[in-house]
Amino acid sequence: MILLNPKMNKYEHLDERSREIMLRTIDFFEKKGKEKLKADDHERVWYSDFLEFVRQENIFATLLTPSVYGDGDSRWDTFRNCAFNEILGFYGLCYWYTWQVSILGLGPIWMGNNEEVKQKTAQFLRDGGIFAFGLSEKAHGADLYSTEMMLTPLAEGTYMADGGKYYIGNANKASLVSTFGKDSETGDYVFFVADPKHENYELVKNVTNSQNYVAEYALHSYPVTEADILSKGRDAWDSSLNTINVGKYNLGWASVGICTHAFYEAINHAGHRKLYNTYVTDFPHIRQLFTDAYTRLAAMKLFSLRAADYMRSASTDDRRYLLYNPMVKMKVTTQGEEVVNLLWDVIAAKGFENDTFFEMAARDIRALPKLEGTVHVNMALIIKFMPNYFFSPGEFPEIPKRDDTADDEFLFNQGATKGLGGIRFHDFNIAYNSVDLPNVNLLKEQIAVFREFLMRARPSDIQTKDIDFLLTLGELFTLVAYGQLIIENAKIYAVEDDLLDQIFDFIVRDFSKFALQLYSKTSSTELQMELCMKMIRKPVTDAARFGKVWDNYVYVLKDAYKMEV
Repeated sequence: MILLNPKMNKYEHLDERSREIMLRTIDFFEKKGKEKLKADDHERVWYSDFLEFVRQENIFATLLTPSVYGDGDSRWDTFRNCAFNEILGFYGLCYWYTWQVSILGLGPIWMGNNEEVKQKTAQFLRDGGIFAFGLSEKAHGADLYSTEMMLTPLAEGTYMADGGKYYIGNANKASLVSTFGKDSETGDYVFFVADPKHENYELVKNVTNSQNYVAEYALHSYPVTEADILSKGRDAWDSSLNTINVGKYNLGWASVGICTHAFYEAINHAGHRKLYNTYVTDFPHIRQLFTDAYTRLAAMKLFSLRAADYMRSASTDDRRYLLYNPMVKMKVTTQGEEVVNLLWDVIAAKGFENDTFFEMAARDIRALPKLEGTVHVNMALIIKFMPNYFFSPGEFPEIPKRDDTADDEFLFNQGATKGLGGIRFHDFNIAYNSVDLPNVNLLKEQIAVFREFLMRARPSDIQTKDIDFLLTLGELFTLVAYGQLIIENAKIYAVEDDLLDQIFDFIVRDFSKFALQLYSKTSSTELQMELCMKMIRKPVTDAARFGKVWDNYVYVLKDAYKMEV
């Protein structure tokens, strides 16, 4: 069973405490019911009931405290955190959001060298606390170079902080707000913690119209001592980016959760609706829409799970996760939008009704590609890896499925955030040559032409400065890595060939789509256009394969899950 079904998943693959957390969280939401869930969403009710549940069950303390600072089963385990991410996304983005921004707020603390703050943080987590990440500013977003929050040195070991932060989740109720600024005298970067209850901390307003409190806050002559400082200089800079490396990965899982719930609601509606004396799910185009939605969603989850293996296995000598991680943020979240669009084309006006989960899904799925760096920012990062990925592979031991109960210590010791262009990857052909399926083989032909494009018709100096051109080039590259990890995980999770080849049906189509877009760019040369045309291919259709996927994976989900009122 690839997709989450809260009424069937028993999480038997997790240890006892982790399984208990997942099942009790599901139980909390199922008892809350859809009617109350939707009422709270419409009235923008602060989710104090959920946070009280988290406190009583000691959930954040267990999942977000490294073992050296925690109790018993506490550890930072990306594998089990994926499951929790998915559950929260399934029931509502606001619940996921308070968890997500707590992760961001904790990043600079666990990455810093302030042991006193770490011990205090561990206790706050035991007490049910949430956290905030004070990075962005109103005038220039997450442009860290332009940070205006200033820390002015006073007497030895004391400082005064002044400045504002913007778009900061949890900043109304956080136990601590990890705040990024600069030393006003030296210009060095600094991370320090601020207390929202302090009289010099001004909670200006909620800048969004949602259940979340996404704050603008300001510090006015806020007193800071060395006991509040987490990191300085290069360490503070690296903490900001490395924290985002950890946090951005979660966004893909929120999309997976949202899309899964929306899928159940859509298939239930369509499967029971008759038009022109025919069930909606008997129309061929509806079956195509649902099958595309399902295969894209299955691919999202397979890729995200495999990316976690690379994150958990990362080291200073193996930083491949720095490609796969932003792809979970960029590729998986945009695929989430595509899934919801496909489902919306099926259920049409039903998707606007205020008693459906879908109404929330259609709104919230748009947010995820736009958080923790835009799609454009993450694509610009991804493109840096393209030369080594295609033309200079390294040798690495095979990464296994990482579902062990290890503490992911490296995530808080990632080191310097430079040198991305030097990161090596294993040969992607190893995965692609391990299967023999019609659409996988077709994509391999498209990839071969793309490599030829990069060798014979590589972008000119002008084109490399054209972000629009590079974004489309990056989409083609991304599909290669996307397919690679899906193939790797198909073996781990024993995905049937019919489903895997149907997944590559849409990947072949997407590759053709982006090739056509690249062909159509104003600056494309004759040779580039010729090679782009060679990349455009029609996937191998197989009615029997499609029928099996429809019967065994898609239509079987009708009535498989419905959230009770």
